[in-house]
Amino acid sequence: MTWASIDLNADLGEGFGRWRLTDDEELLSVVTSANVACGFHAGDAATMRRVCERAAERGVRIGAQVSYRDLAGFGRRAMDVPPLELAAEVAYQIGALEVFARAAGTRVSYVKPHGALYNRVVHDAEQAAAVVDGVLLADDRVPVLGLPGSRLLETAEKAGLPVVAEAFADRAYTAGGTLVPRGTDGAVITEADSVVERSVGIALSGTVTAHSGERVPVRARSLCLHGDTPGAVGLARQVRARLEAAGVRVEAFA
Repeated sequence: MTWASIDLNADLGEGFGRWRLTDDEELLSVVTSANVACGFHAGDAATMRRVCERAAERGVRIGAQVSYRDLAGFGRRAMDVPPLELAAEVAYQIGALEVFARAAGTRVSYVKPHGALYNRVVHDAEQAAAVVDGVLLADDRVPVLGLPGSRLLETAEKAGLPVVAEAFADRAYTAGGTLVPRGTDGAVITEADSVVERSVGIALSGTVTAHSGERVPVRARSLCLHGDTPGAVGLARQVRARLEAAGVRVEAFA
């Protein structure tokens, strides 16, 4: 399935205290949706407030990027969190970001898991249900952003939440349509021409070339570019320019 328009999202606010990982100011001039770290894998109160203010000024939608409680591992380590605890922690993160979004004159427009949690809820029904329960605790109307065919989107849709499928231009895919695990050779694609070409292919044909060479269908309304990828800003600008040159409208999902 292809779209005449596509949303560009990026992970922002991924710093802590004096350390900043993402170039939030510049990325906010390119993307249409901002996945803001809510303090569990990165981010802090001042950073969340600043990113929300800048996003609101630029008309960029704010999304809560929720994670396992794992600052030391950047939310990328596998964890076993009891469902009730995970649901509460998801709701807590959304609520914290909502305070700063509302203070900036806007609101949290969607929720997206991060890192190990994102990958876990592709297949794990129990953890997916816990994330959905947490979203419902915070806001029973907010869309959930995730991988097509995942347990997360399936569970969210059954619970009555809007769902938005996303694709990754800078991550390698398996033949089954899931992401190649980080740490695997070639899992993260950093070559600019390849990322740009894959972005246009996803938007126009709804397909991507898997790590093993097969063409894999990818039904996506939003395209993710990681803010911590080397040269992320320049890459994001190239992707947006090529999409627009190909006749694709770059705009936030409805």
